[in-house]
Amino acid sequence: MQHACGTVFGSLIPACAVPAGLEGFFQTFRDVIRSEITPRAAENDRAGRYPHASIQALKRCGLMKAPLPVALGGRGFSQALSQEVFLELGMADPSVAQIYKVHDDAVRELLSVATPGMCQHLAERICEDQAMIGMALAENGKRAVDFGHVVSRPEGAGHLIDGRKIYATGAVGADLLLVSSYDVVAQTMRLDLLPSGTPGVHFVEDWNRLGQRATASGSVVLERVQTRPEWSVLTPQSEPQVHAPLRYQNGFSMILVGTGLAALEAAILFVREHSRPWASAGVAEAADDLLVRRLFGEIGAELAAASASARTAAGLLDVFERGACSRTDVAIPVYAARSSASRASLRAGSDLMAALGARATDAAYGLDRYWRDARTLSLHDPVEWKHEEIGRHLLTGWEPEPGLYR
Repeated sequence: MQHACGTVFGSLIPACAVPAGLEGFFQTFRDVIRSEITPRAAENDRAGRYPHASIQALKRCGLMKAPLPVALGGRGFSQALSQEVFLELGMADPSVAQIYKVHDDAVRELLSVATPGMCQHLAERICEDQAMIGMALAENGKRAVDFGHVVSRPEGAGHLIDGRKIYATGAVGADLLLVSSYDVVAQTMRLDLLPSGTPGVHFVEDWNRLGQRATASGSVVLERVQTRPEWSVLTPQSEPQVHAPLRYQNGFSMILVGTGLAALEAAILFVREHSRPWASAGVAEAADDLLVRRLFGEIGAELAAASASARTAAGLLDVFERGACSRTDVAIPVYAARSSASRASLRAGSDLMAALGARATDAAYGLDRYWRDARTLSLHDPVEWKHEEIGRHLLTGWEPEPGLYR
């Protein structure tokens, strides 16, 4: 079974192995990518708008229930299989990939900390209504890990929430919005899952970035948002998954690899159809220029290595969940994958242009968006700290403790 993007990669990037029983779903999913996601990506980028039509297409094909266990009516995707979805969506439209990633990550996190009753209700909303989850968690503190600016206090049967969230990917089009706040009375963090249309939730159109422009990852203002007891996620027994931050990190790597592969595919097609060979090459077709071949081969090799690294790390997430390896055994490969995916994707989006010729800069082709998307997504957290952490592990045996970005 081939990637949604076709066969231009030959044997360089193998398609993922689809588990038995899911072949039909993946065929439908890839048809949706080809017919509805990819054709809209460039225009969504130009307009900088939330990709409503693309998200609706993913809902219709049943992707929202992919991370739900079969026992709850879902498709029971492993973490590694969901990460393959991120990669393929990343090839089609990295903004759509990131929005869906938020949903997938949120479902897995909620099922690990919520009550059985909430889990059942969540499963019903996803299976019956194709409900999508968005997040409003990050806050504008002096440090990326500073929280407590969005506060809540008991009011009536629930709580009142006030404050402002930033980087709220997926929030605008979400059917359910996961919101964190600091309970100033209990002096604890809380999570609430707010239904779409909850009074007091305001979406601010302040997302105007270099890339990932269609994620609409702007601010969310919460003004005296009244919650209900059944929306509260956490219980005294809730324990966050210690590998959840690693899953988030590797998901970004998969989207970055997908973005780089999309840049490579676009460049391949451009050379075949539009590029003119340089006179010094002494050839009739640009594809026969040995320097062009060398550059494509080098960048293709880097993307193949990044893909293999990110896929290996994705598989280790499931190994850890089965109790068959340590968290460090997952963390260090995840950090390595993030490094290689960031570099390979950025280089594909930028350096391949050198082989295409000046006409490739025409806005009609939209070839700049691959680098812009990769550059923006790669800045989610500094990759140099991944290098420091790998180096510390190698030199001292340090084992990374669980943390928001570890």
